[in-house]
Formats: sequence, structure tokens, C-alpha cells
Amino acid sequence: MRILIVDDSHEITDLLVKVLTTVGHDVVSAEAGREGLDMIINGKFDLVFLDIAMPDFSGLDVIDQLIRSGRMKQNTVVLFTASSITDAEVAELVKKGVHSCLRKPVRIEALFEKVEEAGRARVAAGN
Repeated sequence: MRILIVDDSHEITDLLVKVLTTVGHDVVSAEAGREGLDMIINGKFDLVFLDIAMPDFSGLDVIDQLIRSGRMKQNTVVLFTASSITDAEVAELVKKGVHSCLRKPVRIEALFEKVEEAGRARVAAGN
């Protein structure tokens, strides 16, 4: 799978790129919301892990732009966050097209489960 990690923490993006690349995925990262949005719009990713709390242009801003541009449904976005987002807020974002939420700190097994789940969803959708 081709995966994009959007997170302002270099340590997190570096770790996830290494872990997911090791198991055979093509993984790239962006450490700012606007950079991540540009990569999503100009690239093709099977899965995007998107941090919510980033300075200047948050993950929520990225989601809003994807919705406005009509590109939200073309992307499988998993929120990847340590912020105190509530289950109700996650449910609202899912209604807007977000796939799901993975809370930090994350167990490697849970990360792999999300990747597999997203892969199955893309296959079922015919992508």
C-alpha cells in the first residue's frame, strides 16, 4: 500500500515510515498540514494517517479542505492523534468521510490492524 503520514512530530513520522516500510509498504511523510494537503491533492495514497493537532494548519483544516475540494471520498483518512477528541467528535468526522481514529500512543498491532482494515475497505470499494 502507498501510505502518507502527516504529523508535526519528526520522531513519530520517522518511526512510522520505518515500521511500515519494513513490512513492505511505500510510505512517505509530511510534517505540516499544508504540506500534507498538497501531497494528498497531488498524489495517490491508499491510506493517510493524519494528526489533528498541528500548528498553523491542523488536521481538521486538512479535512475541511478535502471536503471543499470534493476529494475527501477519494482518500482513506485515519485520524492519528493524542488530542482529547471525543468519541462524538470522531463520529461527526466519520460522517464527513474520515475512516476512523487511532489514538496515540499507539500499539504497533493496532497500527497494523488499521492498515489492514483500510486495505480491505479499498478493495471492497473497488479502488
